[in-house]
Amino acid sequence: MTAPELIEALVLPRVREMQAYSPDPGRYAVRLDANEAPHSFSEDTQELLRAATRDIDLRRYPDAGAASLRKAIADYAGADADQVLVGVGSDEVIAMLQTVLAHTPRGGPATAVTSTPTFVMYKMSAKVRGWRVIEVPLDSEWRLDAASMHKAIEFGQPNLVFVATPNNPTGTLTPPETIRELAEAWPHTLFVVDEAYLPYAGDPRNYRALARSLPNIARLGTLSKMGFASLRVGWLVADRALIAELNKARQPYNLSALSQAVAEVALTQCRPALDELVNQVRSERTRLTSELGTLAGVSVTPSEANFVWVNFESGAETVFEALKERGILVRSFHRVGGRLRHQLRVTVGTAEENDRLLSELASLTR
Repeated sequence: MTAPELIEALVLPRVREMQAYSPDPGRYAVRLDANEAPHSFSEDTQELLRAATRDIDLRRYPDAGAASLRKAIADYAGADADQVLVGVGSDEVIAMLQTVLAHTPRGGPATAVTSTPTFVMYKMSAKVRGWRVIEVPLDSEWRLDAASMHKAIEFGQPNLVFVATPNNPTGTLTPPETIRELAEAWPHTLFVVDEAYLPYAGDPRNYRALARSLPNIARLGTLSKMGFASLRVGWLVADRALIAELNKARQPYNLSALSQAVAEVALTQCRPALDELVNQVRSERTRLTSELGTLAGVSVTPSEANFVWVNFESGAETVFEALKERGILVRSFHRVGGRLRHQLRVTVGTAEENDRLLSELASLTR
């Protein structure tokens, strides 16, 4: 049997039809495509992080329950340790949710409802597992359309609804009142509020209170956007009974000892450094948004994240390719078509990176 024949015999047709998530591996002088934090931490902060790993015995498995890290996450997120599930980035947590919460008493496939555009892994992970996915377009201002979301939930009776706030790639925030209204209206659906970028939006306490008051709201978090993308540490905060069920699908020792140790220190001893990073990004985001808005044929959606959502009246593809040729990588959505044909998502970089971007765009949009 040939390899293609083996694949046809064994691989699910729905998987064969999919494309793998494939970030651009090329080398660029300025990478503003992945929403990574722009600044390195001070030498004092880096020394704290290095010290966290010095006594780790690499022969031994890590703490299977990640007890110390879960306590640090709980303190950071305003919860108790038994309300925290840890994963290899939020991607693994999403996969665990879609593995465990797939029961459909009425028959048929499990269903997820998302907005569109939003974080692609909600849909990809669901499709791999045979879920049906219903996508609700954002409104004309790239915000969650609550009325359309209600209709989609009524039609689909979903197991899960994913709401990223701020949303990726638009940077728009969904008010906690809107999420509360949806969750109260549909108590048999779990609403997963993805807070990956919430640190850049300001005070998170309203979302914490929301989740504490309704058992069908869970909160996704990650350190990936806060300067620690290489650790691949994500988490879910939810009702402790739900966490206990999800833990049954968690792989043994899923987080390395190195990731656990560094993440714990990042969330405790390095909190001032995280706060400083957030303030720097928010300040630079304001400047970048203002400067982009002065360019001909360019407009920017107000962002609450560490990136900006930029519209090019004449289309984004030419600009995207020209920036690549100049050593600057951003994220383009032109291949999706429709109104996304005009959109680029640009990570807020350092002041120097942003200056270079603005200079190149000024020459391209004259």
